Amino acid sequence: MNGGPSGFQNAPVSRAFVLASGLLTIYFGIQGRSSTLGLSYQDSFNKLKVWKLIASVFAFSSTPELMFGLYLLYYFRVFERQIGSNKYSVFILFSVIVSSLFEVLALTLLKDPTLNILTSGPYGLIFSSFVPFYFDIPVSTRFRIFGVSISDKSFIYLAGLQLLFSSWKRSILPGICGILAGSLYRLNILRIRKIKFPAFVASFFSRLSLPSPGTAPPSTASRNVIGNVPSFPGREVQRNNPIAPPAFTTEPPEESITTLVSMGFDRNTARQALIHARNDINMATNLLLESQSN
Repeated sequence: MNGGPSGFQNAPVSRAFVLASGLLTIYFGIQGRSSTLGLSYQDSFNKLKVWKLIASVFAFSSTPELMFGLYLLYYFRVFERQIGSNKYSVFILFSVIVSSLFEVLALTLLKDPTLNILTSGPYGLIFSSFVPFYFDIPVSTRFRIFGVSISDKSFIYLAGLQLLFSSWKRSILPGICGILAGSLYRLNILRIRKIKFPAFVASFFSRLSLPSPGTAPPSTASRNVIGNVPSFPGREVQRNNPIAPPAFTTEPPEESITTLVSMGFDRNTARQALIHARNDINMATNLLLESQSN
């Protein structure tokens, strides 16, 4: 199972986040300060350090956490491809802020000496992403190992469990707070899924991404066209609402079809949408989502 084509095609925000997380983890690791980056009650209420607050959002506290964390962040780029960079940026900000508030509240209420410093890293974003992953990403393959039935999604769950229990209580609490934040986003608390950043914010991240070979850059009008979609869809488009192909009949690239199929759409319907959108994958995704909502 994968998140579509390799690389960060149509996922510039994910690319920027992964780079920031990896570089900051290496930087603080070289300085020997990784173990002191996590949130603590004292830092939150007595001597707030802005740099430490920011670092705790991006930098992991150990190499194993970095490996599993970056793997999950890389996989979850599929959600940015589904809802667009603009809406995904809102999802990131909401997940980070809400999960951090939950962590501070938990530290205040529990007063557990073993939770003096929580583990650092983007636990809020990673475990918030498990909510749409569970509900909206379909199982594409099932197989048995030693008599146990598992699916292709099982590997993502195993990586998440490894990260969740990497530092025991210090990592379990941020993971739970992330799941709570993701649940609130899915419930559309304060109508969060209708909020959009100004266009220049998503455009800034788009400039950070390198174009993929053989793929024409999207036009200004179609960039982030799926940013208005308020959820993480993962089900097939209903066959009773087909998309009729126009006169443009150039066969879509197999890579683009694979990307749409990885989002849960039917292959034939995805191909028709790409033909209708003149092989613009963002516009094709928007057409598929609109067809699904009708």
